[in-house]
Amino acid sequence: MIRAGRLKYAQTMADLAAHLGVPLGTFRNKRPHTQEGHPAPISSPDSRALLWDSEQTAAFYAGKPVPALPDVDSDEDLLDRHEAAAVLGVAPGSWNKYKSDPKLSEHVVLVPAGEGGTEHWPRHIVRKFKASRPGRGAGGGRRAGSGDMIPRDEILPRIAELLDDNRAITLTEAADTLGIAKFPTAQAGLAQVRGRRIADLVEAEPALTPLEAAERLGYPTVTHRGAVAIAEAELRTRRARPYLQQVADALAEAGVAEPVQVEVRQLADEHLAAALPLTAGQPSPALVWDERFGWRTATSRRHPIGKDTDSAPEGEGIRYLGSSIRPKPAELLEALADGRKGSKRPKAFSS
Repeated sequence: MIRAGRLKYAQTMADLAAHLGVPLGTFRNKRPHTQEGHPAPISSPDSRALLWDSEQTAAFYAGKPVPALPDVDSDEDLLDRHEAAAVLGVAPGSWNKYKSDPKLSEHVVLVPAGEGGTEHWPRHIVRKFKASRPGRGAGGGRRAGSGDMIPRDEILPRIAELLDDNRAITLTEAADTLGIAKFPTAQAGLAQVRGRRIADLVEAEPALTPLEAAERLGYPTVTHRGAVAIAEAELRTRRARPYLQQVADALAEAGVAEPVQVEVRQLADEHLAAALPLTAGQPSPALVWDERFGWRTATSRRHPIGKDTDSAPEGEGIRYLGSSIRPKPAELLEALADGRKGSKRPKAFSS
């Protein structure tokens, strides 16, 4: 989050790279922000666009003591969508549905300012919206004590600790131990942690199938279906992310896309998709990659991926680019710049 009064110090990855005098791609490759003692990002861990406090980074690279940031919550703190969702008690995906409400949309702050900035909301606005939601007034909503008793960002780490001690832990045991709801919190959390660990084991031993990995890890048979499905999606995401980040970096270096950490989304039908916001002046506001259809232009910057459907989006402003599901960045850049290239419908790729 951006602490109250510190918006002017918010620094993007591109800003930090420029401060160090290196190209953005070089910065991403060398990852100087991961060195010991480097100031932590002020953006949430799951944010696709990392932000730092420029006073902290300037002090660090000057070899001076890094000033501490305020650690007390303020009504004027600016929260990104992950942090706002946590305050509201919903998943980030659900927050995307709420944020169009005028009570929120009228107060959005883009960081950095202008098109392409990451959306933030003042803490007091999010709290006020939470209090105004249906069923949240006197006598409404869930009874006292029925909600999760630990912060959302601590749930998965705590569930992981429970699984370390007991791989066969049940939903009821996890819910009672942590003080969280059995459905959906404990159920989803256990499946997610098990799924990630299955994916880790398959990566370490590629000859294993996800189901074999689940059995190797000693997970109860009743948990296999959900955990294996999550593991399969996680593995596909991990395999796709390096390519997508390579494209994102190349387009950012060419000045046609905003510098971002690519966020790979799993659609309702379990297929993967990702979006890259383009810079002002480009023929489209964003590009979308779908593992079924490849790259296409998008007509919306705020909601580039659009509604989840089984069919490929078509219509005015949509062009499918590239000769394969994963064309090289140079081919994508050429097709994006030449409005004559591309097609109205996706090609039949052999994958």
